[in-house]
Amino acid sequence: MRPYVLGVTGGIGSGKSSVSRLLASYCLIPLVDIDASCRHLLERKQPGWHALRAVFGSSFFCSDGSVDRAALRERLFNDAGFRQQVDALLHPLAREVMSQQVELLDVPLVLIEIPLLFEAGWQHDVDAVLVVYARKAVRCLRIMHRDGVSRREAARAIAAQMDLRKKADQADYLIDNSRAWSITRSDVVLLGEQLSGRFPCQFC
Repeated sequence: MRPYVLGVTGGIGSGKSSVSRLLASYCLIPLVDIDASCRHLLERKQPGWHALRAVFGSSFFCSDGSVDRAALRERLFNDAGFRQQVDALLHPLAREVMSQQVELLDVPLVLIEIPLLFEAGWQHDVDAVLVVYARKAVRCLRIMHRDGVSRREAARAIAAQMDLRKKADQADYLIDNSRAWSITRSDVVLLGEQLSGRFPCQFC
């Protein structure tokens, strides 16, 4: 039987990865990371690598043949049309990986962290959506601290994604990670208790 899939999403700097890891650990359930899958797809000779090479030639590749991730990231943040092109190449590949990983899991419940879940239109591929929310000012500071970038660059990264408030409006579950981590942690534990009630065999 296919697992019940809870998709976890948010925005850059919202803390979705921290929330995903804590929830998966608390509930003792598998966590599938789509970002990690995409990174693997872009490794040398992998399907995403071939797709980029076929469309863009050597434009985003280093001399050793690996993807120049810094150059690719910079262009993605600054060029919406280019971002749509790359998404059209990589999203179907990542979606197939996600489907394969879920099918291999013999568990009642699985978490899948999908940063661009709504942007990619994958909300119908999951059974419920957890949105990790944080105020824009908080996210900006986190990105600046984490990535060592300017406020302007952090704001640009946020602007490149769908408005997080619109994602929150479509959530089945919502975690506000704008405040201290101790508060967020308590909220995640409460959600874990809810899930344990719905899927008791998962926790036996």
